[in-house]
Amino acid sequence: MSQQPSDQPDPTRRGALGVAAAAVAGVAIAPGIHLIEVAQARPAGEPASKSVRWGMLIDASRCESGCDACVSACNRENALNSAVEPRQKPQWIRKITLHEVKTDRKVNLPMMCQHCAEPPCVDVCPTGASFKRADGLVLVDRHLCIGCRYCMMACPYKARSFVHEPLTAQNPAVPRGKGCVESCTMCVHRIDQGGTPACVEACAREGHAAILFGDLNDPNSAIARKVHDVATTQVRADLRLDPGVRYQGL
Repeated sequence: MSQQPSDQPDPTRRGALGVAAAAVAGVAIAPGIHLIEVAQARPAGEPASKSVRWGMLIDASRCESGCDACVSACNRENALNSAVEPRQKPQWIRKITLHEVKTDRKVNLPMMCQHCAEPPCVDVCPTGASFKRADGLVLVDRHLCIGCRYCMMACPYKARSFVHEPLTAQNPAVPRGKGCVESCTMCVHRIDQGGTPACVEACAREGHAAILFGDLNDPNSAIARKVHDVATTQVRADLRLDPGVRYQGL
């Protein structure tokens, strides 16, 4: 669960974040549409707003098969580099390959929590630990999680992990705990400070710029305009979960 910042964000720091993000993006998809847009920092004590819906648009045609920059950035940002067995290693984002047998076409894409508008993980959680914020982010409150793992079984994207062992060297902004279920938070701790998810910045730094982040509810945002202008795909659209992560080029 995200923690409220204790102090009002420093305007100077926010300005520096904006300059840094602009430098990372560097490239425009079309005139006036940039790959990374800096979010407005949420004032301390103010709840998330339902007027916003954070989301991502991932262009599979730009996602390189040998690149794991997004995965590595997620691991570093959320301190997921634990020395447990591979089958127990937490994985908030993973790279997968889709293979069309008839045409032999292959596409690579990152898969993470899809931050559904109708999240099945929330529906099956007996304690309310899995919940959806007003701004569309699907999160887990580790203080309420009893480790039943119903949400892991309910998720059609295999996007959740279970923490098997005690944790060390955590990121204070991303509290985790043994015996809890966890998944991609879309770097909520960054978003609430006016930043962008670590995977988005890492992909841009590599020059691929395959991940576009922003407010799906804002018709003037880059992501909303892009979703309006190009054909996009919802993974498992048949389930009618309305995911906040969309894909282009599948």
